[in-house]
Amino acid sequence: MRFRNKPWAAEKIRQYPHYCIAAPEEHKGKWHEVFGNENPLHIEVGTGKGRFVTGMAEANPEINYLGIELHQGVLAAALDRLIEAELPNVKLLNINAADLLSYFAKNDVSRVYLNFSDPWPKTRHVKRRLTYKSFLSLYEQILIDGGEIHFKTDNQGLFEYSLVSFSEYGMRLKDVSLDLHNSEFEGNIMTEYEEKFSGKGNRIYRCEAMYRS
Repeated sequence: MRFRNKPWAAEKIRQYPHYCIAAPEEHKGKWHEVFGNENPLHIEVGTGKGRFVTGMAEANPEINYLGIELHQGVLAAALDRLIEAELPNVKLLNINAADLLSYFAKNDVSRVYLNFSDPWPKTRHVKRRLTYKSFLSLYEQILIDGGEIHFKTDNQGLFEYSLVSFSEYGMRLKDVSLDLHNSEFEGNIMTEYEEKFSGKGNRIYRCEAMYRS
């Protein structure tokens, strides 16, 4: 997916260091100091315009959240949402998910959310999928023992691939849903893409994958 360049986005992000952490590598192993508490930390890899992460933070004030987004123009939209919400338990990072180990230490994170990630459908791009084994290894190295990945997508092929990838990595699957919006799952917070795709009648797939402790 192509993202339009927004030259003003970088400056806007710099103007709000309270929400957009400028030097996240300095907080590796001590993210509790950023939030001023010892609450669990959940991260969303690919936070988009921030609807999910701010919704989760509002619904769960006892949990800290970090929204991770590579594209500055998209992150600026998430920043607008966060400024409006004025939530103390959510921050944003403008980083690449491939570099997570530069910013997080083991046990820093309790849960990883992957919502509507790029499916990278071509076989030659399989290593770019955020549920590929190399990424699963990255998450494991920053999560607590028994940490979880919560995954949502409208792409059936990516979902089927991810179920296999989780299983082959040795993770335990639970709450697998082949049609989330017609299931008994409670407390779902929709992303922007989820609202768009489900509005077109697309089925939403969801699962939770737990690392062995």
